[in-house]
Amino acid sequence: MLPLIIILVIVVVLVLLVIGAFNGLVRLRNRVDNAWAQIDVQLKRRYDLIPNLVETVKGYAAHERQTLEAVIQARNMAMSAQGPAQQAQAENVISGALKSLFALSEAYPDLKANQNFLNLQEELTGTEGRIAYARQFYNDTVQRYNTKIQTFPTVVLAGMFHFTGREYFEVEDTARDAVQVSFDSTPADSTPAQPSQPAPPAPPVQPQP
Repeated sequence: MLPLIIILVIVVVLVLLVIGAFNGLVRLRNRVDNAWAQIDVQLKRRYDLIPNLVETVKGYAAHERQTLEAVIQARNMAMSAQGPAQQAQAENVISGALKSLFALSEAYPDLKANQNFLNLQEELTGTEGRIAYARQFYNDTVQRYNTKIQTFPTVVLAGMFHFTGREYFEVEDTARDAVQVSFDSTPADSTPAQPSQPAPPAPPVQPQP
């Protein structure tokens, strides 16, 4: 009778361990999905700001059609991207297009002084910061999840219940910084300094009689 009780206890403990490990994997997978959802919210916010920005710039630089169209095309491509890896590539293109767009302001003082342009630039910069924070949180969560499904004994459960690894959301180094624009329209004085004129020589001292 005692051996049977011992076997039952061992079986119950093993079942509880399996249940705990399975629930842990489910929680981690859900955290990854939630972290990606937070990124998606900020990306959509960014996409909503871009058309307003393009329209504002168009009012002052309508003939810069190539730059404006590049921004819109990059936005459309990003909105149709699927998965973190493809999304990251699209975000790299958007960041480059936006930098080119903001660079136009250097040639258009009226655009640089436009309050709507300033507000949109500030909102985009804030959104970029939130995207960076959400991306870091997502990648950290993915790292914990991927490590969990690759280590024993949870690797056995992961294979049995089809827990697959998740992709990281990585951007290029040139796209990591939030878009920054200088609105100081006062050009630096590039006129070379004139050399100082030497003082005239002192008059000779007349001898006393």
